Amino acid sequence: MSEQTVDILRLEAVRKSYNVATPIETEVLHGIDLALRAGEFAALIGPSGSGKSTLLHLIGLLERPTAGRILIAGREIDALDEAGMTELRGRTLGFVFQFHHLLPEFTALENVMMPALISRKNRREVEGTAEELLRKVGLAHRLTHRPTELSGGEQQRVAIARALVQSPTLLLADEPTGDLDRKTSEEVHDVLRLLHDELGLTLIIVTHNERLAASMGKIIQLEDGRIS
Repeated sequence: MSEQTVDILRLEAVRKSYNVATPIETEVLHGIDLALRAGEFAALIGPSGSGKSTLLHLIGLLERPTAGRILIAGREIDALDEAGMTELRGRTLGFVFQFHHLLPEFTALENVMMPALISRKNRREVEGTAEELLRKVGLAHRLTHRPTELSGGEQQRVAIARALVQSPTLLLADEPTGDLDRKTSEEVHDVLRLLHDELGLTLIIVTHNERLAASMGKIIQLEDGRIS
């Protein structure tokens, strides 16, 4: 089977419920079935309260489903303990959020290196990888700049490079351009498309921008906790 036909992500009848200050369970996701092949570029859209963030948290191994199965890179997460979840998350997943969460006292290069250094990888190798990623996102001239010396779009591109420093196979982006103006948003989306093409990444991007979503290879639309 070729790489392009492999399911990097599969959800089968996934449900998620919460108890919030009440004995009554509130079900947020109602039997989600979803599969993504390696290399797909997908937009996750839907109105506020439709369950997008909850679904992204489950895919990102930040929470466990109430029922159903989730498989990432062929591994069923229900069979993993917390240490196994952490290991799979660090090896397979990258995250980009609406707010970049860069460390202000460190340079762009140091911010990108940080996740890999925390994982105790070789500093020299990590530095080379981080420099290459910053070059790919158009920031080769900003290696030694701190976040306060960068524009909003540049800061988000540093965050994208940081999410890729451990070579994930699946990148999850939660409204990565939600805090940016239209022109800068399009520039950041162009960077994500370029990285998708160059690195063969699988991407899921949560967005409210239907025009940008329409330019992606696949649209996953949530309504009331169901894929419509």
